[in-house]
Amino acid sequence: MSAVPRSGKQSGRLRRMLGRLADITAAPEDLDSEELREEAENTGCTRIGDCRDRQIVTVTGTLRTVTLRPRAGVPALEAELFDGTAALDVVWLGRRSIVGIEPGRKLIASGRISMSHGRRVLFNPKYELRPLGRE
Repeated sequence: MSAVPRSGKQSGRLRRMLGRLADITAAPEDLDSEELREEAENTGCTRIGDCRDRQIVTVTGTLRTVTLRPRAGVPALEAELFDGTAALDVVWLGRRSIVGIEPGRKLIASGRISMSHGRRVLFNPKYELRPLGRE
């Protein structure tokens, strides 16, 4: 073996390779969260984690769950929207289903934030479905 130090070029490659390996071993949720946070910033939307009660906001994220849960005897479609900072419940009162509202779908929603049982809720928001994939 030689006592000659290696060139910076080789150590740079090693660092890049280790960086890629660290990205691969990171939890998928962490990588998704970072991507969602960047998307919220790029679209000019308010981060869900920054939303306050009674504030009118426009938020974006991915629907994690969609369920039909009656409220006071009225059908209500509920979805959990996640943007990498926090989650928000989106509720459409009087609806049993909405075409395109499904887990994994990205959307932009606008309305007034409410707090219910310590969770942020957006009732009957204006919304825009984001394209699937890389369309």
